[in-house]
Amino acid sequence: MRTNHDDCRDGCFGYHMTRRIFLGRALAGAAGLCLADSLAIRSWAATPAAKMTGQAKSVIQIWMWGGPAHLDTFDPKPEAGNDYCGPYKKPIETNVKGIRICEQLPELAKQADKYAIIRSMTHGNNAHEIATYMVQTGRPAGERLVYPCVGAVVSFFKGYQAGYRGQLPPYVVLTEPQGRASEGGFLGAKYKPFATGGDPAKTPFEVEGIVAPGITDAQQRQRREWLDQLNTLRRAAPNTPAMKALARSEDEAYDMILGGDAKLFDLSTEKDELRERYGKNTFGQSCLVARRLVEQGVPYITINYPGWDTHKNHFQTMRTKLPELDKGMATLLQDLADRGLLESTVVWWSGEFGRTPKIQWEAPYNGGRGHWGNAFSAVLAGGGFKGGRVVGSSDARGETVKERPTSPADLIASIYDRLGIGSDARLPLPDGATVPATSSTAGLLKEII
Repeated sequence: MRTNHDDCRDGCFGYHMTRRIFLGRALAGAAGLCLADSLAIRSWAATPAAKMTGQAKSVIQIWMWGGPAHLDTFDPKPEAGNDYCGPYKKPIETNVKGIRICEQLPELAKQADKYAIIRSMTHGNNAHEIATYMVQTGRPAGERLVYPCVGAVVSFFKGYQAGYRGQLPPYVVLTEPQGRASEGGFLGAKYKPFATGGDPAKTPFEVEGIVAPGITDAQQRQRREWLDQLNTLRRAAPNTPAMKALARSEDEAYDMILGGDAKLFDLSTEKDELRERYGKNTFGQSCLVARRLVEQGVPYITINYPGWDTHKNHFQTMRTKLPELDKGMATLLQDLADRGLLESTVVWWSGEFGRTPKIQWEAPYNGGRGHWGNAFSAVLAGGGFKGGRVVGSSDARGETVKERPTSPADLIASIYDRLGIGSDARLPLPDGATVPATSSTAGLLKEII
């Protein structure tokens, strides 16, 4: 529980909270729970739950925060010359004949039969926030409504109202959210992601709200007893709807802290060999956590992988980032396949845009790449998507789309289709009206479905 320093001093739960403050917040929390439940029931009633069937049960979104260079990952252009490909002049063949990717991705080259590359993504916007909103929601920016991101939509259709029973929320972000582009939009705060915080490469992985730094389970139990002793209001009115709601919320919270969910984030239970294969860095271990979340039935997991906004010293940065990406993503695909989970799990790799095909060698960029929304790449694997395929193409320099333009909305609609969220699915607005869950106009990616 977080408090303002004006209200507390060091002590219980990391702070000391007065009885007046505690009781006031308890009442406010209980009232908020009841209001949230009421609003949730009304909003769901506006769009009755349809029986949704789809091959995919979960999505792992690998979000390349900042925008990865398509020429240096899944759409190499060695023939374009040094001003475009830089030092990456020798793309490697994959295990699928005719598909080449950057030579810095040798492990992913062995897994190409498991994924499809879309080389014709486009939206034409070069601003981070706007492009992120467009790719995360499949909607153009600047409309009256703020639309929910894909994770929130999946949480709406595949979460608690659809039978999900996990203690963890149905939409989890590793490890930090991106602001409005990764939130619930007009669906409301109920569909915001649970962001773990912390660093899964550290032991312990201190998940915010679940794994407290330096606190043992015994200490957590003792602190719960202290709070129960302070909570005279609940003892005075235990059967009121507000107190029942608060008790239920507290029980669920402690189940997360002291139950199996806390252990879910304890990667020390995994074999060290597997952890090494993923890469003992934040991204690699986030991929491992994502696999564990899928095993627990969490419908949507986003791995936010920052560091790809490489205006300066791009290739120096790629010497670290590309091997991390290669190990983590390739091991994730193989691990999911080995456990029989890949066919029911969509893995979606993308950023908000690509990067300028022509390298900016001049100072102060020193070999940097800028933002590029005209043409970029995305990767889809699992969940019923056909691997070993390439959809569309960019031109000889990777500057424009040459064949099969693909919008974010088309890609998102294809993911929804794999999850059983049909083209007729609708989302409820606060005023009781509804809107389509997708704005795709070109249609699904039939080449890989």
